[in-house]
Amino acid sequence: MAQSYRWVIVALGGLMGCVAVGAMFSLAVFLEPMSETSSWSRAGISSAMTLNFLIMGVAGFAWGAASDRFGPRIVVLAGAVLLGAGLVLASLATSLIAFQLSYGVVVGLAAGAFFAPMIATVTGWFDTQRGLAVSLVSAGMGAAPMTVSPFAGWLISTYDWRTAMAVIGIGAWILLIPAALFVRAAPPERGAQPKATEASDEPGSSVSRALSSPQFIVLAATFFLCCAAHSGPIFHMMSYAMLCGISTLAAVSIYSVEGLAGLGGRLLFGILADRLGVKPILVLGLLVQSLAIAAYLLVSRLGEFYLLAIVFGTAYGGVMPLYAVLAREYFGQRIMGTVFGAATMMSSIGMALGPLGGGWIFDTFNDYRWLYIGSAAIALGAVAIALAFPPIARLKLRPQAM
Repeated sequence: MAQSYRWVIVALGGLMGCVAVGAMFSLAVFLEPMSETSSWSRAGISSAMTLNFLIMGVAGFAWGAASDRFGPRIVVLAGAVLLGAGLVLASLATSLIAFQLSYGVVVGLAAGAFFAPMIATVTGWFDTQRGLAVSLVSAGMGAAPMTVSPFAGWLISTYDWRTAMAVIGIGAWILLIPAALFVRAAPPERGAQPKATEASDEPGSSVSRALSSPQFIVLAATFFLCCAAHSGPIFHMMSYAMLCGISTLAAVSIYSVEGLAGLGGRLLFGILADRLGVKPILVLGLLVQSLAIAAYLLVSRLGEFYLLAIVFGTAYGGVMPLYAVLAREYFGQRIMGTVFGAATMMSSIGMALGPLGGGWIFDTFNDYRWLYIGSAAIALGAVAIALAFPPIARLKLRPQAM
């Protein structure tokens, strides 16, 4: 039963991530109609996305800890309720601050309930094929811009933005609340110590030791730099392409190619990690990512952009699931939600820096060149730190003697 049900957990994780992340990122589709029909500035509306990243990161840490303590089902159920509520409330907002609070805070809080808890749950269900399983869940999240966003665009073209946002919120309730009821915690690890022995552990001490361990410091620093490096180039890629003379429609198609390559990269890197080991594949992916970012300085034609989008998308998409696999192998399942939630918080902060930093660079220099130079340097920093990953050996989380 467990062998077959674990793939149900993977499918549930992919579905939940797709809907939650898709709902959050659909703000890009709503931006123009919202600015045209309200007195709200584009900067004010877009700030909700920055809030999303920051709130999602902090919330992911808290939700991950809650899933360790109370189980994943109650966590994702709460996230499903909050996600729909945030979208419906945002559709009814009559002021910019009300929209920022409902969309930026409530939706960000809800989105954090799915990523770290479901990834942590999936890692507990798999002794083998763990990299593939996590990659499949991540692929579901990566498919969000190609599912929810087009649906939002169709709704807006048929109705108005408020109706479209409310429909997506209600749809989130319809899909995610029943799905949450099928989520189960992973069965106990084979060969795990009996509960009587585990009871002597102090969870607070275990968590504090894990979060201050060299393993976690390297993991969190690499995750942060990786996301800080690629978030700016991803967010500003279409603007850069149009500055190079690429049409708007073609620039959008480059973005789509990059997203599709990211899906393929998640699956490819997951399979390779299962066969060759997580650390060497992660380091390889980070190195390719850094070279791809630097290569944007050399491209200007549509064909070159397409080719680079395939390489860059494969690299940054492929490395993302590997951090969860490393966290599971270093720290085990008992505090996986807390540890990976903390690492995800660092990655969200990195993601929040890229769009803001890229915008500041362009406003200051009227050029994106320094964005790609700086991002490539940060990406190389991630490679250097990743090389410092200790050998894979489970961290012993025992209370220290007084």
